[in-house]
Amino acid sequence: MKDLFYRLTATGLILTIGVLPAAQAVAQSQPPSQPPPSAQSAPQVISSPQDLRAILNKGYVELFQTASTLQIQPQAAQQLRDQFKRSEDACRRNFRSHSSLYSKQIDAARAELKKGGEKLTWQQRHVLHCRIQNLQMLKSEADILASHAIPTAYDNLGAKLDLLQQWPEQHRMALAELASGAYEQRRWADVKDIGFRQIAAGQKDDIRRGQQAVEEMRRTGLLPPALDNKEIQAYVRNVAMKVAHNSDLQVPLHIEVINSREINAFALPGGYLFIERGLLDAADDESELAGVIAHEIAHDTARHAAKLMKRATIAGIFYQAAQVAAIVLTGGVAGIGMYYALQYGFYGLGMVLNLKLLGVSRDYELEADQLGVQYAWKAGYDTSGFIRFFDKIATKKGYINGASWFRTHPPFYQRMVLSEREIMFLPKQAATPIVQTPQFEQMKKELAPIVAEAESEDANKPTLLITREEGCKPPRKIEYKPGQPIEDLCATPPQAVT
Repeated sequence: MKDLFYRLTATGLILTIGVLPAAQAVAQSQPPSQPPPSAQSAPQVISSPQDLRAILNKGYVELFQTASTLQIQPQAAQQLRDQFKRSEDACRRNFRSHSSLYSKQIDAARAELKKGGEKLTWQQRHVLHCRIQNLQMLKSEADILASHAIPTAYDNLGAKLDLLQQWPEQHRMALAELASGAYEQRRWADVKDIGFRQIAAGQKDDIRRGQQAVEEMRRTGLLPPALDNKEIQAYVRNVAMKVAHNSDLQVPLHIEVINSREINAFALPGGYLFIERGLLDAADDESELAGVIAHEIAHDTARHAAKLMKRATIAGIFYQAAQVAAIVLTGGVAGIGMYYALQYGFYGLGMVLNLKLLGVSRDYELEADQLGVQYAWKAGYDTSGFIRFFDKIATKKGYINGASWFRTHPPFYQRMVLSEREIMFLPKQAATPIVQTPQFEQMKKELAPIVAEAESEDANKPTLLITREEGCKPPRKIEYKPGQPIEDLCATPPQAVT
């Protein structure tokens, strides 16, 4: 029970996902040529907040491409920001109100239990137990929506608005750095020496630490089982090895696809990389998958997990340092159990840790962003796969109900711009960048029946990690669907639980 408590409280440490934004299309070392005068046209003036809001429905890749064609009136942008602030506040109040209502209903059900005492039949007691259990789930969901998911959704919109307003000037500055050669002074500019440079000394010292972390996660049930499909395992391993060969990784790579529906990947010290089934299902092409893998390998080359484990030990955290590093660097969740724990508020036990105790720096993610872009580029992949995947998970069905890793990452806009600039600074790829391959498409065919079977099984499972009362029909979860205005989610009424 004590071990389980540690596992549940550890969910408050969610930090990074390993899935990141990056850049726009083909990397170039020279400023892109300007279109001929006949192709140039006056910018489209956007003076209405409603028109501006409609533009924000587009993906980040498209926004980067069109930002310079738009002239956003400052008044329209400020009006929209004010609307976002009012809407976010109202939305969070709505779900806090839900939470308060569910609390009162829980108290009422418990009072009914106490009043009935031994006179209650088994069936009456079972009904009350199920009601309390389901109300607790709904309360936790409302709390997560109010504190994490809703702010995340509005942060995403705000980042897109920042992009439209600020990228044209940032783009001009990047072109100026290219023209002057100043871009060669950036951190890790020596991309022609990838594989022969040292990002962080001591990678080999992490191998044993990574082995221990994997053993600890398996022992405590935080690591789902390996996916039972040799073809899929072999395919992902080949992609990962290709990226690793074009990276600064100096230790053997151990990669495994684990059978979890989460859209996630994570790296442990010493070259241990895990890809979750849900990520393969969500990816649309090989460049997206390669981008994720490149970012996670970058965490290992920079020894981020090892640094976190050391800091956790120094800080005297009350559970295993290996677990701390593993959970912090998963960015989403390390397993189904952790997913449900976070979804339904087990982090609310009052033991959520402040990541500042570990000295966790957002610079870790920015560094992994930059290095991941470089590794995907060196391996010959279309680096826009990064940003396309990021855009996807930001609106994935149900995603913002979950870990909300965005909240602990550097601001969306900052990551987008820094990654876009890095792509501009990279030498032009010798061959046409890889986007899709027949091997990826075959993997998706192999994966489809596995996903269908897993979803069928999940549909019949309770959605609470600790199900104290068996046989209860769980409540309907609130899910944010792709393309659904966030305002629609905010108008969701509380559920009635009988």
